[in-house]
Order: sequence, then structure tokens, then C-alpha cells
Amino acid sequence: MAEYNTHNRREFLRYMLGAAAVYGGASKIMANPLFAEKGISKLTILYTNDVHSRIEPFPDNDPKFANQGGIAKRAAIIKKIRNEEKNVLLLDAGDIFQGTPYFNFYAGELEFKLMSQMGYELSTLGNHDFDLGVDNLVKQMPNASFEFVNANYEFKDSPLAGRIKQYKIIEKGGLKIGVFGLGIDLQGLVEKKNYGDIKYTDPIEAAKKTAAILKHDKKCDYVICLSHLGYDYKENKVSDTVLSTQTQDIDLIIGGHTHTFLEEPKLKTNAANKPVYVTQVGWAGIWLGRVDVLFSQNTVQKTASSSVINVADHVG
Repeated sequence: MAEYNTHNRREFLRYMLGAAAVYGGASKIMANPLFAEKGISKLTILYTNDVHSRIEPFPDNDPKFANQGGIAKRAAIIKKIRNEEKNVLLLDAGDIFQGTPYFNFYAGELEFKLMSQMGYELSTLGNHDFDLGVDNLVKQMPNASFEFVNANYEFKDSPLAGRIKQYKIIEKGGLKIGVFGLGIDLQGLVEKKNYGDIKYTDPIEAAKKTAAILKHDKKCDYVICLSHLGYDYKENKVSDTVLSTQTQDIDLIIGGHTHTFLEEPKLKTNAANKPVYVTQVGWAGIWLGRVDVLFSQNTVQKTASSSVINVADHVG
């Protein structure tokens, strides 16, 4: 990347933020008339994971992802969906940072400002979000209008103490949506100096406790886990698949870390023999995930439909 002076840096940020805010165009997503049925509430959950500072699409000579991804088109898709749907929740499952020269130059400022413009409401922390250290993460947080959640890291001896919530309850259209986060063991993935005194605790136990609080004590209608544990592993290692079967009270696990492209959420059976969905949409913002959930006063909630949106297919 070419060198920029302070003036050019400000102009570039202004340009990119403007592009994300106003980029428009037709969407291939059509509203389902079923969701207009009287007495039914609908929640539309949009999500990303492992975007890794991919601000622009991959170049047209990339051998695998030519012209894929890009912030501006994702912003336009999100804007279009918000114009079509009343209750939209936009989430991210971590690893916002690292992967392109934009991170090397802006240290995460640009990523947080663009996500804020798109209206992200919550994210969890990925291991690469610590690549420039805890102090840099703290420094960049004022650029994020959204909050961060994690229930299995202890931050009391860290500069992040008091800055990360275990969970957040968001109200949409009279529904109470509980969202909490889980992070992978940073040891061996991140230099010790970059995460300092943050302590990793068992994510399964943290999930059991936090989901129970949200579902039973706080009476949430729907509980979402933002996980950066990874979808599945051959070795004996905690993953979203393991999490889904060893816990209860979670309705949807939005995962990250393993860059797994799942064309639709995978239905699992939890420890209480009830359904839980696990999903992940690859990496680099190539896909935007969407899950629509219907709620009725007379019946339990159910997933009505889900899809992945290839950002490159958007026509502006």
C-alpha cells in the first residue's frame, strides 16, 4: 500500500465511510409473504465472521476468490434488507482484524468505523483481534458504536476489564433476544504479550451458565451464541459442534475461526434433546448469513428460513 499523509488518511476514511453508508441498488432477496401472517413476529438475523480486514473485494486475479467480498456491496445488501424487514439484528463472530494492508495501516480503526456505519450491534472477540495487543483493541473501541460480548474470558486484570460484557439483551419488535460470546484459548495462537492477563475458562461451562441466565432468569425469547471456537475438529477439541450437543438453552450458534462455508445452518440436538442450529459463513465477507425466525404467542419459535448471500452477486 502506498504511503499516506494525515490529510489523505482522513479523506480515505471519509470516502470509505460514505461508500458504506450510501451504496445502494436492487437486491435479489424478496420478502416472503408468509411472514406477514397476522399474529406472527419475525426476526431477521444477519451475520458475518472472520472478515479479516477485507475492505475491498479480492482482486480479479485472485486464484480462488476473484472479485468476491467487499464492504460496499455488503453494506448495500444490509441496507436493502433493513428496508424490507422490521426487526433486523446484525452480528459478527470475531476476527474483524488482520489480513490486508488496511489493518497494517489503520490498526482496526477503519474496520470498526465501517461496521458502525453498517449498524452492527454486537461482536465477539477472535484471536486475531489481539494481533496488535490489548492496548490497541482498547484504543480502537471508541471507533465502534457496537458492543463486544464474551462469557469465558476473565478480564479483571486486563485493560479490557469493564469493557466487555458477558451477554447483551436486545429488544426487537417486542422480542427479547439474548446474545453472548465465547472465545478460543489464546495460548499458542496469540503471543502472550498481546493478550496479557486475560484468562481463558471452559467455554462449555460458561455457555451453560450464561444461556440459562438468558433463557430462564431473563426470560429471553431467543438465545444466540457468538462463538469463535471453530465449527468442528478431528481431534478432541471443543468446537461449535461439541458446544451444541453438550449445552442447552441456546437456539442458534453463529461461529467463526475455522473459516467454514456452510450453505445453511446445521441442525443439532442439544443436551435436552431439543434443536439447536449451528452456522458459519466462511471468511473475508464473501458471504453474508441470514436466518429468519418466526415467533407466535401460541407456539414456540421456529426457524422459518435461512440462506447465505454471496456478496459478489449483488448488482448495484
